[in-house]
Amino acid sequence: MTGSPKTVQFTRTASFEVDPRGHFAVEHAYVQYFIPENRNSEPPMVFVHGGGMSGSCWDKTPDGRPGWLHLALDAGYEVHVIDNVERGRAGFAPDLWDGDPMLRSLEEAWVLFRFGTSEGFATRTPFEGQRFPVAYFETFAQSFVPRWLNTTPLHVDALCAVLKRTGPAIVVCHSQGGEIAFDAHARVGHLMEQIIALEPSGYPENTAGFEDTTLTICAGDNLDQDPQWQTRNVAWRKLGSMGPNTRYLASLVVGGGNSHMLMMDDNSEDIFGMVFDL
Repeated sequence: MTGSPKTVQFTRTASFEVDPRGHFAVEHAYVQYFIPENRNSEPPMVFVHGGGMSGSCWDKTPDGRPGWLHLALDAGYEVHVIDNVERGRAGFAPDLWDGDPMLRSLEEAWVLFRFGTSEGFATRTPFEGQRFPVAYFETFAQSFVPRWLNTTPLHVDALCAVLKRTGPAIVVCHSQGGEIAFDAHARVGHLMEQIIALEPSGYPENTAGFEDTTLTICAGDNLDQDPQWQTRNVAWRKLGSMGPNTRYLASLVVGGGNSHMLMMDDNSEDIFGMVFDL
């Protein structure tokens, strides 16, 4: 950090001299973990959020139902929830990374996450059969956090560090978290017994090493709404057919109508049970 000391008025009655040339704790992740009293014998579970989100996306759904974090705890799993570098409780330092942080707009989320068409945004008219609780769309949007676009290598470093602490684990990732998980697998694949990837936005550059890692790809519905989703779905199906340890699970298996936010849709508990054979 550069600059000169200056006096800053922190509150109406308190002012202090701040020196930006000091030492700062930066580029770290925040990890919250839970060990249930009735812990099962399965490997610990590590949750990795997607872009513009934080670990809170696993806590509860926008309409207040228990999220996958609580479903995992109820099933006896030890759980580790990451707020990755510069997201959520990990915090961030201004001007540390190149470029400005981006905050996702409601309009972008409505279309990108496949809740409905852009024409349906103003009236919050979802796709027919939509499983996301659109009545709580604004509540969902309040959980969005700013993100930088060039910090993925730091996210991968953080996930690798977490896995070195937990030992072999089940990694559950969503969207951008998929790219992070796959990049981490290339470095510490021996520490990933399973990867559960909910609509990952990235793919492994090399599928070698997955012989000892079970991979599940989960996809939602209405993927025909945009060519980029169709392209991703082709890649997901290919990943899901790599071998005996891989599988592709489509929305139609649990009734159809799922959005990009599979862990928040109204059948999220069914999807969790299907993924973990509960």
